[in-house]
Amino acid sequence: MALHNGPRKKTRYKFKKALRARGLPPVTSVIQQFDEGQKVHIVVEPSIHKGMPHRRFHGKTGTVIGQRGQAWVLEIKDGNATKTVIARPQHLKAQKY
Repeated sequence: MALHNGPRKKTRYKFKKALRARGLPPVTSVIQQFDEGQKVHIVVEPSIHKGMPHRRFHGKTGTVIGQRGQAWVLEIKDGNATKTVIARPQHLKAQKY
């Protein structure tokens, strides 16, 4: 049997939406603005495929370090390593203090 190692592998339950939350998200999630140094949570929006970060970063919190086109560049601590993630604003939520 062939190996199936796509970017959405093992995400059946991780990317599943609640029944009433299905469909496209509101437009306000697209026009979100973040400041450099701001903390944001990565919560993947499964109905938007463009600009989706890798599944291993779902649920992580990162720091905004810049913008690249319509997407935001984040810095995330993964163990001892610091990783850079590029994600569109639909997949990000500002951290509340």
